[in-house]
Amino acid sequence: MNSTVPIWEKANLTLEEAAAYFNIGVNKIREISNDDNCTFVLWVGNKRLIKRKMFDAYLEKAYSI
Repeated sequence: MNSTVPIWEKANLTLEEAAAYFNIGVNKIREISNDDNCTFVLWVGNKRLIKRKMFDAYLEKAYSI
């Protein structure tokens, strides 16, 4: 049995998953999430995860990235 969670049901995405889901490059997501005040990043040690719903809300408000 494969218990992989579909990407659209995950709360937090890796940079690669976020890039595929939002159709934005990994480097661009890394660039905009480097800010210390970034609200849609969850750090797990040195690993950067993107909070899917919060990033979606960020993109809804953005004019350009």
